Amino acid sequence: MTDVFVLDGTRISTLEDFWREIGEAVNGPGGYYGRNLDALVDCLRGGYGTPEDDDYVMEWRDHAVSRERLGYPETVRQLEIRLSRCHPTNRPAVAAELAAARAGQGDTVFDWLVRIFEDQSPGVLRLS
Repeated sequence: MTDVFVLDGTRISTLEDFWREIGEAVNGPGGYYGRNLDALVDCLRGGYGTPEDDDYVMEWRDHAVSRERLGYPETVRQLEIRLSRCHPTNRPAVAAELAAARAGQGDTVFDWLVRIFEDQSPGVLRLS
């Protein structure tokens, strides 16, 4: 039987909200499912609360709400955080991403998340 984990898009306004929502969807109230993009990759590979056999679905309900809220303003905020913490050799690339996001160009936080799902666990994510 396929497990279905539900993400409530109306509860996701920031990337931090996404981490909380996915943690609780998979592991119950207060559950943990990582707090960064690399952790999401690890979790989607299995074993961190999701079935090892990929027999599960992540249903992102009201994803259009999340898509809007995880748009360019949130992307700018996340890239500013990343720029303040990244290794000096990565600063030019992050600064370029930040400049593009400020201009309303490039991938958004929502795009980052969807791409990770598609790359790591194709077919697992259902947007509704």
